[in-house]
Amino acid sequence: MIFARDKSQMCNNLLQYGHVYAWGREHGRRVISMRFSYKYQYFHICHTRLTGFGWYLLAKYAAALGLLPTASFKSSDCDREALEQKMLRHKHIVVSGWNVRFYDLFLKYRSEIVELFRIDERYTQPVREKMMVEGQRSILNSQFSILNSQTTLGVHIRRGDYAQWQEGRYLFSDETYAAYINRFAELHEGESVDVYLSTNDPKVSAQHYATLCPHVNIHHLKGSPPEDLFMLSECDYLVGPPSTFSLVAAMYRDVPLYRMENSQAEEMTDEGFRKFDYWFRRII
Repeated sequence: MIFARDKSQMCNNLLQYGHVYAWGREHGRRVISMRFSYKYQYFHICHTRLTGFGWYLLAKYAAALGLLPTASFKSSDCDREALEQKMLRHKHIVVSGWNVRFYDLFLKYRSEIVELFRIDERYTQPVREKMMVEGQRSILNSQFSILNSQTTLGVHIRRGDYAQWQEGRYLFSDETYAAYINRFAELHEGESVDVYLSTNDPKVSAQHYATLCPHVNIHHLKGSPPEDLFMLSECDYLVGPPSTFSLVAAMYRDVPLYRMENSQAEEMTDEGFRKFDYWFRRII
């Protein structure tokens, strides 16, 4: 039995578990998520037989008492080969650390991982209904003919912890996000563009973005984390700074994602929108 453990945020945990799960799947080993046993109770995995608080407590204290060995992938320069050999030697082991990486295996078992992290319907159904209503309202109010195509863009506005992460390099202003939205509208001229905002900043205003972006339809559903994750996953395109949140949103339906590396919105091109497997290998 492999117990996957980490202490980071939701989508970091999801991807880390996915790597461990894929390795275990390849080697015929069961993998239990310690994190999703008690936290982030939004996904199908949280309702599976081997995901529960009892398993979490067992692994936590067994590891603390030295009864379970641990393979720790905490540092970027850890000896991955030696740690993998340790995983192979021990029938029962705790695997921890953000730097556990089995990219090829993750992609091999990606469909199973997506199913494990299917978001519960109690979160998805309200969002699906709201997006349908918002989309219909946009068509009625649109300056474009209803015969033209309707495109949805999910924009992940990340603030909060991004003031410190990477020395604030990816803490972009509303004006910068608006410039990217307007650039996207230029690339989709003649289409009715519906923009769905996802953010951890309570000060973000749909009205303000509507003023900054007059040629698109702005929507801010103000959802919870699982609701926003699903909302982004339902869009046709995604834009945002480097973040596992938008990356995971792209994973569900292979939504093309454009990663904002700087404030130069004019650099955005159609070719810059890449699928999950591309950005997955380029996590910052």
